[in-house]
Amino acid sequence: MDIRSLKNPALLLLTAFIWGVAFVAQKDGMAYVGPFTYNCVRSLVAGVFLLAVLPLMDRLRSRGGGLVKGDRKTVLLGGAACGLCLFVASNLQQYGIALQAAGTNVGKAGFITACYVVLVPVLGLALGRKSPPLVWIGAAVALAGFFCLCLMDGLLSGQGLGLGRSDLLLLLCAVAFSVHILTIDHFSPLADGVRISCVQFFVCGLLGLPCMFLFETPVWADILDCAGPILYGGVLSSGVAYTLQIVAQKGVHPAVASLILSLESVFSVLAGYVLTPAAGLSRWELFGCGLVFAAVVMVQLPTKERAKKS
Repeated sequence: MDIRSLKNPALLLLTAFIWGVAFVAQKDGMAYVGPFTYNCVRSLVAGVFLLAVLPLMDRLRSRGGGLVKGDRKTVLLGGAACGLCLFVASNLQQYGIALQAAGTNVGKAGFITACYVVLVPVLGLALGRKSPPLVWIGAAVALAGFFCLCLMDGLLSGQGLGLGRSDLLLLLCAVAFSVHILTIDHFSPLADGVRISCVQFFVCGLLGLPCMFLFETPVWADILDCAGPILYGGVLSSGVAYTLQIVAQKGVHPAVASLILSLESVFSVLAGYVLTPAAGLSRWELFGCGLVFAAVVMVQLPTKERAKKS
């Protein structure tokens, strides 16, 4: 096996790990600031961070002959499109986490978000990408997992089948992240991924500014008290991880990329148990997590068609 072929999947796996741990930071941040404030500040931090390290990264990549900047119009258009998708997805996710009941393991949010692994190939049909029958089976399994994860406990306790607001927002977040992945798949081969990522964070942050002041009351002291979660979310989860996603997804099929990235759900559960051990998952929630993860693996099992292409 060519070791070089493992480089991009390994970078996507690192991205998934950083995102998984970020669910804990995101939940901790809600103790200090509102969702729009958290996402706005961390996005601007990420944009400034990338802007600061961009000259150094350019020099390193130019020595290796791997720097292809692309024209400015493509960078701006790609960054704006990715930034808009990220603004919608990240704020749906942050509000979903903020509305979770006290003591809820953040891994639950991670697994619902990971539903994008099935949604990516489904939405890809609109772009003319046909999906094999296994993908549709995987979608059904993921739907069953989502039912167990979000609804079964409520059904057994007599609360009915109604989706909680948190669960619904996180499911919509999964749809938005699916669009984000497909948008990256379109633009990443056309221009420098680091520049696209830098633009996307400034767009995401600037879109959040009016929302932050209209719907919340940001206090500078609270933002400073939330410095730890914001810096993790801004520098690592956003600046580093989303840039790794754009760079590493180049040349990787979006469905394959979504499979690897969806492992953030596993890391989020592990991080939740390690960092907040009091927040556990019920048996049905664990079973639902297992079904969703099984769907994640199922949609990427080798098929005769893939074997021929390989």
